Amino acid sequence: MSKRVDEVLRYLGAGVAEEVNETALKSLRQSARQMLDKLDAQLIPKRLYRLFTLQHQPDGSIALLDHTHQPVLTLTGTLAASLLRDCHQAALLLATLGTPFDAMLRTQQARDMAQAAILDACGNVLVEEACDLLEQEIHQQASDLYLTDRFSPGYGDLPLSLQPGILRALDATRQAGVYLTESLLMNPSKTVTAILGLSHQPQGAKIRGCACCSLRNTCTIRKDGKRCDSL
Repeated sequence: MSKRVDEVLRYLGAGVAEEVNETALKSLRQSARQMLDKLDAQLIPKRLYRLFTLQHQPDGSIALLDHTHQPVLTLTGTLAASLLRDCHQAALLLATLGTPFDAMLRTQQARDMAQAAILDACGNVLVEEACDLLEQEIHQQASDLYLTDRFSPGYGDLPLSLQPGILRALDATRQAGVYLTESLLMNPSKTVTAILGLSHQPQGAKIRGCACCSLRNTCTIRKDGKRCDSL
């Protein structure tokens, strides 16, 4: 539980302050712990994934092929090329907390914005945990293969315009109730899609640094002139 609470505090920016009121921090940790317990009791995240064969194109792009060898998605850019360079397969995955979480958040925002902020951070932790579980499932299914770091549209130069194709490939609207807004934001709000490469050899390319982080534009750690990978 302590690690989960630490993650909540990291999302809130409370774990990186130079001077922390110990009493306030203790209270915040307790609130986060209680909120996580409540979410664990009330929510069951939905998880989806599918495996696709990769076809590396002469122009450097990478096509994901379905079981009929038809392309369902094409990845461009240096991030995908680097991470999937030695991969013959890739998994598309999705995790969501669903509409119940959004309803809880709206209710909490009407009652107490401070508690709503904690709830929102807890939601981030839970959806990332759901992605971790998907990664474990994929590793168990392909135990003889090596996995890349997972990466999502919005990381590095991987465009958000891939989201419609990912949701179609996963049948995510029917299977998990996930759809896109006109601005390509996913609804329900606590939803993550990602790509994960599979290879016969260990993968050296790793995602590191702010440029590859989906939170780079809103990160409270960066606003303080710090980086989470150096904490």
